[in-house]
Amino acid sequence: MILLEEIRSELVNAEPEVKELGEVLQIERAKQELEDLHIQVTYEGFWDNPETSQKVMQKIRTLENKVERFEKLQALMEDTIGMIDLVLEEGDDSSNEEIAADAARFREELEAEKLKTLLCGEYDSCNAILTLHAGAGGTEAQDWAQMLYRMYNKYAESHGFKVDLLDWLDGDSAGIKSASFMVEGENAYGFLKSEAGVHRLVRISPFDASGRRQTSFAALEVMPEIDDDVEVEIRPEDIKMDVFRSSGAGGQHINKTSSAVRLTHLPTGIVVSCQTQRSQFQNKDYCMKMLRAKLIEIKEREHLDKISDIKGTQLKIEWGSQIRSYVFMPYTLVKDHRTGCENGNVQAVMDGALDPFINAYLKALTHGTLQSGAAADID
Repeated sequence: MILLEEIRSELVNAEPEVKELGEVLQIERAKQELEDLHIQVTYEGFWDNPETSQKVMQKIRTLENKVERFEKLQALMEDTIGMIDLVLEEGDDSSNEEIAADAARFREELEAEKLKTLLCGEYDSCNAILTLHAGAGGTEAQDWAQMLYRMYNKYAESHGFKVDLLDWLDGDSAGIKSASFMVEGENAYGFLKSEAGVHRLVRISPFDASGRRQTSFAALEVMPEIDDDVEVEIRPEDIKMDVFRSSGAGGQHINKTSSAVRLTHLPTGIVVSCQTQRSQFQNKDYCMKMLRAKLIEIKEREHLDKISDIKGTQLKIEWGSQIRSYVFMPYTLVKDHRTGCENGNVQAVMDGALDPFINAYLKALTHGTLQSGAAADID
């Protein structure tokens, strides 16, 4: 019974922490906002504007998820305390393992909700636009880029995010040269922004007949999807538009018409492209979303006042600039060089188990302990 008393004491001590979490998450305000939005949905003509109604429904889903998660956490704490009191009163220890499991789940979910309070950036709640680029190294690097594409799809799937492929350029004989995709969901950018940078792979290459160990690199850009009401100056005369026939992933339709779109922002040299939508108009719309996101991200990063001044700093996709190393041989280890977070289960990471790395990044970012990428201790 000593174990249950310790668990009960821990849960009771967590009550003020849960209460404070509710205040930080503004749960009562969210409930009131939900009531107002549900009333708005009943207004005549609400569904006449699909774009506006879609945004309201997305807001409702986001608020409902936040309130539901908090109330479930609160109920789990209270129910577990109540169960412990009942067991202690009756002296029946048959439920001890179940109670210990519930207490462990409570601690895990509490930490997860506390972590979300660190997502206080202006665009953290937005969807994320990810773009992968294979580094130098031909087929090996292109295969690595596709492995990363799969990894982020697996991560998104495990967190209930939706992935929408925007652009895809096949590798010479395997893998991909580049790919752009949208990850849609609550706080998608807030979590995935930590993944931006160069990722390094060390393995025995399946494309090398001699079985030699190879080092490959791929870079990931992460940008928030910016709402149209956020002001950013993009003059029509500063944009060069090219259309071309789509190729690669995306189904049969994309090969039939010259619907793919490439936009070049002349003042900065930024190039974006989209080829997976069914019309040239849709592809151009997604291109504009990516261009606006890139311009705003670079503008904020460099603290500049005018887009015409943006030059952007690009790291080379090579040794010395990586944020994380993935070693498959001669041992297995994934290490983030900014936080020191490690995981020896490489396959789990490649299957999307990125939470420890993302959580470590957010905590280090908040506490100001983030280090620049370095990999001198990983061979």
